[in-house]
Amino acid sequence: MSTLNLPLAGRTSNLVGSVIDSSTSLLAAQKHDVVRFAMGAPAAEFVPVALFNQIAGSVLDASSYTYGASEGEPRLISALLDYLATTAEPSSAERISITSGGMQGLDIACKLFVDPGDLVVVESPTYTNGSATALSYGAELLEVPMDEDGMDVEALEELVAATGRTPKAIYTIPNFQNPSGTTLSVQRRIRIIELARRWGAVIIDDDPYGLLRFAGEDLPGFRQLSNNDPLVFSVRTFSKILAPGLRVGWIDADPSLRHLIINAKQAMDTCTNVPAQHVVTEFLRQGILDEHLAKLRIEYRSRRDAMAASLEKHLAGRITTTHPDGGFFLWVTLIGEDARVDSQRLFEIALAEGVAFIPGPALSAGGRFSDAFRLCFASTGEERTDIGVQRLAKALDMALAETNTKARS
Repeated sequence: MSTLNLPLAGRTSNLVGSVIDSSTSLLAAQKHDVVRFAMGAPAAEFVPVALFNQIAGSVLDASSYTYGASEGEPRLISALLDYLATTAEPSSAERISITSGGMQGLDIACKLFVDPGDLVVVESPTYTNGSATALSYGAELLEVPMDEDGMDVEALEELVAATGRTPKAIYTIPNFQNPSGTTLSVQRRIRIIELARRWGAVIIDDDPYGLLRFAGEDLPGFRQLSNNDPLVFSVRTFSKILAPGLRVGWIDADPSLRHLIINAKQAMDTCTNVPAQHVVTEFLRQGILDEHLAKLRIEYRSRRDAMAASLEKHLAGRITTTHPDGGFFLWVTLIGEDARVDSQRLFEIALAEGVAFIPGPALSAGGRFSDAFRLCFASTGEERTDIGVQRLAKALDMALAETNTKARS
């Protein structure tokens, strides 16, 4: 039966899906060798599989296979708080709720704060899974441009003023942003807090990568800068620092919201995967997360440098790139004659040539950035990275030739 004959809810028109997530299935269907710069996932070789298996064998019991508390397993919350106490963002039990990955945290944020027609500020480019979540609740998105210091707050004020409205939420990825790799400056963080207070807007603080800084100095977060202002709703995840398949994350929010967060979660999945929570609990309890993170930082910095060197070697003068101090991603912008190439068409050619990335339009709610694309440096070793960039350069040559041919016809 065609969906046209089904009594679909009006909100289904706002369910836009994710090009990023769909690339998993697309790449799995490829029969030829593909260097994968597309998905933002930890390097498979750095996921502590043997340790996870060992932990699972020692801690999983009958309590791991029944329902758990909707707010999260008490032992996990305790172990997480012990770890956070060693960081710049300590917390308390009444602020923490365990989620099914970071995406559930974003969904709960939008469920709690976004009504149909509300204005929601998003970075441009942005992690479109996050903006798609806001859209699914009927939000109207306001894209704000970025530069090397993150979201342009002057442009934010001007764009909001031009709408004649005030936003209900500001969605930001402050550290090593997905997809640009840029970090929001302290001055801009402070200004966003000031604007949020003026507008009565919640700051949806999505920070999957903050623990993966491998250069420069840590910056204070929104909670730290605002003295735990209730308008700051922080979403975190173990997906980027341990493994995405665990689907374990957490919300850090004002205690007054906890009953609503629990109610929202109980309408979704009752509780986060209990066996995974028990494995993460023991990983934290053994006190090895810092050692694991230290290894990741060394390796990811090396991989960033390798990708930057390879791009310089094979594409110098044809692109500009960001140079992140942590996280997973480089943002590449075509320049000169190559800027006429559409990155979506470049993706199609590149995939056939054996390299994958995420085209720029997939990372903008409005389909901008046809001259740009995202590369993930974290998941690929140095030798494979150079092979992938060589294939990318070849694909760009082919795409430019095709573009020129069409222009002449």
